[in-house]
Formats: sequence, structure tokens, C-alpha cells
Amino acid sequence: MAGLQTGAASRSSAATKGGRSYTGALMALTSLFFLWGLITCLNDILIPHLKNVFHLSYTQAMLIQFCFFGAYFIVSLPAGALVKRISYKWGIVTGLMVAAIGCALFIPAASLRVYGLFLAALFVLASGITILQVAANPYVTVLGPPETSASRLTLTQAFNSLGTTVAPSFGALLIFSAATQAAEAEADAVKFPYLLLAAALLLLAALFAALRLPAVEGEDDAAHAGETGGSAWQYRHLVLGAIGIFVYVGGEVSVGSFLVNFLADPSIAGLSEQDAAHYVSYFWGGAMIGRFIGSFAMRYIDDGKALAINAVAAGLLLLATVLSTGHVAMWTVLAVGFFNSIMFPTIFSLALKGLGRHTSQGSGILCLAIVGGAILPVIQGALADTVGIHLAFLMPILCYAYIAFYGLIGSRVRT
Repeated sequence: MAGLQTGAASRSSAATKGGRSYTGALMALTSLFFLWGLITCLNDILIPHLKNVFHLSYTQAMLIQFCFFGAYFIVSLPAGALVKRISYKWGIVTGLMVAAIGCALFIPAASLRVYGLFLAALFVLASGITILQVAANPYVTVLGPPETSASRLTLTQAFNSLGTTVAPSFGALLIFSAATQAAEAEADAVKFPYLLLAAALLLLAALFAALRLPAVEGEDDAAHAGETGGSAWQYRHLVLGAIGIFVYVGGEVSVGSFLVNFLADPSIAGLSEQDAAHYVSYFWGGAMIGRFIGSFAMRYIDDGKALAINAVAAGLLLLATVLSTGHVAMWTVLAVGFFNSIMFPTIFSLALKGLGRHTSQGSGILCLAIVGGAILPVIQGALADTVGIHLAFLMPILCYAYIAFYGLIGSRVRT
């Protein structure tokens, strides 16, 4: 796919390794990135919806992200061991089936109108997404030359952002528009969209089970085949990268989770929840555009420097959001999405560089760090309850400061 833009030479280098073509496998994987992006971003619609249904505080509403991203902390390391045992392909199939079960659990949760059951369903759903992340992200990095791994992962993550861009409008149409003043009907509004997602996940599981995906080894696996011992934890740039993933996911999820309520604030835009949900698409659409641009630009720009530049820009935009009101605050916070674009895939690929046979374990550790999306939004929720939603946006600025450090210094491989 990347070669269509950069010519035959680039197409060969990006989609082949050792004379083997991985274009078909990469195209199949993009569907996964799209779907789990859509599912993850639906939480941004689910939070204000369930906040109204169950009359929750901001801190209580953020338990949605706590349960969803908390699954990464609990499931990531077992998922890494599972994928290593059953292969990337069957890890993907397993993740899809578990995620489908999680989506189906929304039906009894809505029927019984119990907030705890919604949280349990989200945990099961996120467990499946975690297995997908652990299998698919490193699979993309090894489906081609190591020097283009960041570009490749950024391109597939662009389709993840396409899913997050579609999700707010999808949720506004099928959840907000279906809800009424009756609590029973508001709770039932989530049934149809999550039933559709369950069907789509099962269909993808069947397709991936039937596909003949290439079996590949991690970077330098063959060279280290006779070695024993060691651990991914011994790599400093991986450990610092895990902290980078923690603060990046936590910061991005914190910003995205509050957008609907922030844009509904009379001092910002005074939008209805349904209209605000459509504007959230600009936040995630910016990330999508940035990833498509980054997938090609990063062939020529140092990964670490590109990461630092984007982190500084995102931090400055959030500072402008905190210091302003009205449409200035609205558009500066939405613009943060564009600069978020390359962060996750770039941190991920930089952290896995040079891990060799420890790549699967390293991927599990990085996915473990996605628990930042569980912890930091709850902290921001507590801040919003205490000092107000506007000043609560100061917290993610600290996250972007660390990411800038990682891009410039922490990502250097030391042996």
C-alpha cells in the first residue's frame, strides 16, 4: 500500500523481507486496526451516555476507562505468552472471539440496567482487544525490513485512527439519537451498536482463521536461536518506552474522554451531547490524517525527533486550551489529535528495536503499559470534580513532556 505513493523501490522495501511479500497480510491486518479503533473510541460516547443514565460523577464515569484499559494490565503478559505459544495468527483469532463475547455481554447489561455489568462487559471486551494488540502490533513490525517498521506500524495505525474517527458519529447516531428521557430506553440504546460489533468481530475471526498468514520470526530470532536466558526487561529503552506508552495512552484517553462534556460547557461551545460527539471526530480525524502523513514522512525523518516535535506541539496546544475559553479552547484541544498521530506506533517500534527473540515479551510489556488509559483518566476525573473540567487538562501536559524526553533521549538503544 505504501508503495503506491512512493514508487516501486519503496514498495519493494516496505512490503518484502528476504524476497517474501507481506502486502496481503498487512492489508488483512488493517481491518483489525480499524475495528479496535472504533470500539475503543466508542468509550468516549459511552462515558457521557452512562453518566446521564446512572447519574454519575466524573470520577465514577471514568471507571469505564479504568475497567477497559485495566484489562491491558491484567491480560497483556499472559497474552504475550499465549501468542508466543499459538502464533500471531491464532492469537488474533482468539482475541477477536473474546472481544465478540464482550460486545454480546452489553445486551444483558442493558436489559438489567446495572452499571457494574457494563463495566464487566467492557473488561471482557478489552481483554480481547489486548490479545489483538499483543499479536498484531509486533506482527506488523516483523512483516518487512526493521528499518521501516515504524513507518509500517504508523500506516496500519492510521486505519486504527479511521475507526476512531468514525466512532463518534456512529455512537451519536445509534446511541445518543436512540436514547430518550426514560432510563430504560437510554440503557437499551447501546444494545444494537454492540450487537453489530459482536457480529463483525465473529466474521473477522472466521476470516482470519481461514487466511494463510505468513509465519515469521521476531527480529534477529534466527541469529539468537541457540541462546538461552535474558529478558526484555534488561533493555533500558524498552522500559522507558513502556513508561512512554503509559503516559501517552493515559494522556490521549484523558483528553478524548472529556471532549463531549468539555464542548458542552457553556464557556467553551455550549453544544448538545449529540452535536459535541460529531466534533470529537475532528480530534480522531486529525490523528488519522497525521498517521497517513507520518507513515511516509517518517521514512525520511528520524523517529525520535519526530516524536519529540509532536509531543511539544501537543503540550503547547493543551496549554493554550487551559488558558483560553470559547472557540479558541475548542479548536486547540481538537487539534491535539493531529499531533497524537504518530506517538503510539513510534514509541512502540522504538521500544522494540533490537529486542530480537524477546520481541514477544517486549510487546506484552508495552501492552501492559496501556493501563495508563485506566489510571490517568480517573485522576483527571478527580481533578475535574475538584477544580473543574477546564483546569483538569493541565495533567496531560505532563504526559507530553515525558514523551518529548523519550523521543530525544530515552529511546536510544544501549547495549
